[in-house]
Amino acid sequence: MRIMSDQNPKVTRSFIQPDQQPIQRTVGKRVTPPPGALPTAEARAAMTANAQYITRAPKGIFSYKNHEEMIRDRERWTIDAVIARQTERG
Repeated sequence: MRIMSDQNPKVTRSFIQPDQQPIQRTVGKRVTPPPGALPTAEARAAMTANAQYITRAPKGIFSYKNHEEMIRDRERWTIDAVIARQTERG
């Protein structure tokens, strides 16, 4: 959408919707593939590996009465993950 400047009717400027932010810079080197392009074999292998990663924390939304309950559960899940990884390594 373009609007005309109040001072000079020949000068136009771009109008940015109030809920949008202009992109200032690009971070990283990844390029978005064109629509309809299939992922490479390497990308599919990476997606499969990420999908099979086990976090040892149950999935879902949890409601706690206080932070101590949340910390207790998180520490228990972390300890279980450490023990499982050590057991796998032998």
